[in-house]
Amino acid sequence: MKKIRILLSFLLYAFALHAQVSLHTHDEQIRSLRVLTFDQIAEGVQLTPQRPFLLLTDGVVNGSDAANTLHISFDQMSHDVHFYTYTVEHMNAEWSEPSGLLSSEYLSGFTTQDITAYEHSLNTMRIYTHYEFVFPNSDMQLTKSGNYRLFIYEDGNRDNCVAEVDFCVVEPVVRIDTKVRSNTDIELSGRYQQVDLDVITTALNIKDPNELKVLVQQNNRTDNQVWLRKPTFIENNRMRYINTKALIFEGGNEYHHFDAFSAYFAGTGIDRVFFQNGDYQAVLLPNEITTGQYIHQFDSDGRWIVNAERTSYPDTEGEYMWVHWTLPCENPWFDGVVYVGGDIFNNEMSLRNRMQYDIESKCYWLTALVKQGGYDFQYWFVPKERTDKVQSTKDNSVPGYQKGATTQRTEGSYWQTENEYAVYVYWRPFGARYDRLVGMKILKSTL
Repeated sequence: MKKIRILLSFLLYAFALHAQVSLHTHDEQIRSLRVLTFDQIAEGVQLTPQRPFLLLTDGVVNGSDAANTLHISFDQMSHDVHFYTYTVEHMNAEWSEPSGLLSSEYLSGFTTQDITAYEHSLNTMRIYTHYEFVFPNSDMQLTKSGNYRLFIYEDGNRDNCVAEVDFCVVEPVVRIDTKVRSNTDIELSGRYQQVDLDVITTALNIKDPNELKVLVQQNNRTDNQVWLRKPTFIENNRMRYINTKALIFEGGNEYHHFDAFSAYFAGTGIDRVFFQNGDYQAVLLPNEITTGQYIHQFDSDGRWIVNAERTSYPDTEGEYMWVHWTLPCENPWFDGVVYVGGDIFNNEMSLRNRMQYDIESKCYWLTALVKQGGYDFQYWFVPKERTDKVQSTKDNSVPGYQKGATTQRTEGSYWQTENEYAVYVYWRPFGARYDRLVGMKILKSTL
């Protein structure tokens, strides 16, 4: 493979957009951090989920119901055995800081647990150790709804945090009715999709509509997520958020996909696979900038799955491969940056998934180390003026304008695109000390 020279790396301004994410690693040696549900494992469809969540039943999540647990795993890129511990912290609705509750108020049992289940990789070119655990369990249980952040740290030192997992505990008190439409308040069947929703609050004693906070996310992204503080209309036990310009999202386009299940043959979306410099290399088929016509194709809305041929244990026998993306472009864009987006990079926009431009080849490119499997991805463009100060909330005053990434420059945006929307309803009555998550709903925009 021709070595691509970095000719324009830092002529494009040093811009990185850091968003809240469901999963995040702080150590380059930690890879393939993943959260699965029991149902996914049982059915063999182990796609990374929307933001993981648990159900609060009779005031507790105790792990006795396997279907209401999270299976958390990651790889450490050596065969050295590391001592990892985890703990959880209750967060506020915005994930910006701890809620302030004492651990004894939301935890039952121990406050920390060691990760003792691990297994070394077998017959792989890159060695690694696979760690996993199930949460909650008989030793650590949850007693409050809301947002939680699970910290994984090394050698008993909380300051040496190597990874974080954000998840939710839901107590389903409200009903959420939602729909997605293409006829938006700014155009008809064009580039956008509009979400309308009703929150039926019969079971709550709401004295002020400001007690509710509603969060809407598209495809597990946070750069274009929307917070709703006030309903459009208030009816009897019903908060209506309809014809709200803040809930207009770019339709975007369907995700691209590649299947790196084989270390010897080119799977879907892959031009060639070869072995070089001690590692497997997977060169993806070049993607074209498509901004003219929507073409339907099935995708998984940005998710990924670990999968490898000739083994029933891809968690420990799957290879790590250098994956090479190329996006042909006659000239670089000096007014923004291009990223490879999706769960493959935790929907972040940072240096590790920012594409560089090569003048000689006239293309954007990115190389990243990933585990064998199937991956969805998109090309995201972030205009220069969208700084990290405004990265996690859409500008509700300008219809159709979203802070963070856009696909209109790289992929196009179409009302027909199938997207996954998640709605979270938080309730904090006057005098309460934390945000309860009283409703959650996930829907597809099958227009």
